[in-house]
Amino acid sequence: MKPQTAIEVQKTAMFTGHRNSIFALEKSNDAAVFYSAGSDGLVVAWDLNDPDKGKLIAKVPNTVYAMCYMPDKHQLLVGQNTEGIHFIDLYENKEIASLKLTDAAIFDIKYIAGKIYAGTGNGELLVIDAEHRNVLAKQKLSSKSLRRLAISPTGKSIAAGYSDHAIRIFATEGLQLLQEISNAHGNSVFSLTYSPEGKFLVSGGRDAHLKVWNVAEMYESFNSIVGHMYTINDVVYSPNGNYFATCSKDKSIKVWHADTFRLLKVIDKARHAGHGTSVNKLLWLSNNKVPENVPIDQLISASDDNTISTWGLQFNEGRISQILGK
Repeated sequence: MKPQTAIEVQKTAMFTGHRNSIFALEKSNDAAVFYSAGSDGLVVAWDLNDPDKGKLIAKVPNTVYAMCYMPDKHQLLVGQNTEGIHFIDLYENKEIASLKLTDAAIFDIKYIAGKIYAGTGNGELLVIDAEHRNVLAKQKLSSKSLRRLAISPTGKSIAAGYSDHAIRIFATEGLQLLQEISNAHGNSVFSLTYSPEGKFLVSGGRDAHLKVWNVAEMYESFNSIVGHMYTINDVVYSPNGNYFATCSKDKSIKVWHADTFRLLKVIDKARHAGHGTSVNKLLWLSNNKVPENVPIDQLISASDDNTISTWGLQFNEGRISQILGK
């Protein structure tokens, strides 16, 4: 009899059509639809129910590292390398505006309460009015790249990870510096997210370490784990907050228990026909229903191998409790 595993993994689809590395994935207002972009400048909409039919939304001249969906406007923000941000109207699937912000890359974009936050390759954090598309504030505390942003669940603070190894916490209103974690990682901070309830800030770096910071205790170090062999490119939580996933330059995806930070599953080429090169970005969508009407999580991954894969994850809570000693 085959032993029960903590997490059953099924590769449910592969999306092809990009001509080069894929760096950005973003959700939409439809649980089955998501967007992708990367080095080829193509912005594509995909449907989980019809993976063979990608829809070209926009084409920009240079690499896209970041996208952000604005649900109240049904617009997609596309951060183009060296050119700023493009505003894509998703009702008509066309660009309606662009904002030249900097000659540096736009590495991350977030949106909350009518304001756009952008992190750039020259270390600037910019705040932009989404309606009037003008810069409201900027903060530059490092000459090194600002690689990743994370807005706290309260919406009152935003964490920024830099290539100078630091994480800095700012007030979303006015960008006042609230906290600085110097030497948070041994190298560039490439991934950053708050836990859904806001208790922890989780970061991943080029040093392959996964770090956990206690928000209530002035971001004191709570845990440090050698998470992968190489750079951790992204960290995302499951929709229910019980798990999170990481991806890496080492070609693997790992699924972790959110409360204990225990590793539960490795998804890679040898075990599950995973990616053959660096996995750059993850997107964990709300539960969908497979034909057998069994709830299944959809974890989406994008890679340097020019492809996107979707992974159906089913959690065996009894087996997970055994592993955790509960």
